[in-house]
Amino acid sequence: MAEASEANGNHGVALDVKDEDLSYKDGKNSASKTVSDTSGFLLTVPFMQKLIAEIAGTYFLIFAGCGAVVINAVRNNTITAPGISIVWGLAVMVVVYAVGHISGAHLNPAVTIAFATCKRFPWKQVPAYISAQVLGSILASGTLRLLFNGHQDHFSGTLPNGSDVQSLVLEFIITFYLMFVISGVATDNRAIGELAGLAVGATVLLNVMFAGPISGASMNPARSLGPAIVSSKYKSLWVYILGPTAGAIGGAWVYNIIRFTDKPLREITKSGSFLKNAARDNSN
Repeated sequence: MAEASEANGNHGVALDVKDEDLSYKDGKNSASKTVSDTSGFLLTVPFMQKLIAEIAGTYFLIFAGCGAVVINAVRNNTITAPGISIVWGLAVMVVVYAVGHISGAHLNPAVTIAFATCKRFPWKQVPAYISAQVLGSILASGTLRLLFNGHQDHFSGTLPNGSDVQSLVLEFIITFYLMFVISGVATDNRAIGELAGLAVGATVLLNVMFAGPISGASMNPARSLGPAIVSSKYKSLWVYILGPTAGAIGGAWVYNIIRFTDKPLREITKSGSFLKNAARDNSN
């Protein structure tokens, strides 16, 4: 969900993957090493690395989060609902820091689409990113089903614990909240980029904590698609595709509206975070 970047000596986090990353150039002759398919889309070494990072990152996220759900069911609620929330939050946080600097660590088709609508991610990369994320989720869900089969086979997907409309609205709101936080801490230069993974992970933890018992707190179409495909259970799946996607687009656009300001950057950062102030005091 975030991509580490370096600017003015500071290692920040930015979720948008820029178009210039598509060209892979040799250091000496600057020869572009690309392979073009019939559709004109450029397949490059860096882009393939991004896709592998998205597959691996989504795999580890779903394996840990859905694994907690399955083990909790198998072992008579030993992990508990708060424990599952913590697992999801920590899994998001560590994966963001692990692959964010490679692919942006979207791990979520809704996030990828939301960035594309805001022109922070190229549309031509969206299908490949979504395919990688869904593939990672399917592989993780398949692994869990192989490990816990027979009487231990439990559905780790998301199902409404109530009406579909109730879960749809809840998924919209919590994904809106998540994307709003992502846009704030990971794409705004005025924020503390180094803490983006922590903030996003904490938001996921919070959302799963209170929305999990009602909708399952998916916030991620890939998270719901993987278990559904592996278990062939597609009931109410549309809720977890439409709700998170619409919520993410809304959250990204609302933050973009409040991002703009007439104040100069030096005036904004004058009363910035306590970390920036502490660093400034130590340098004097």
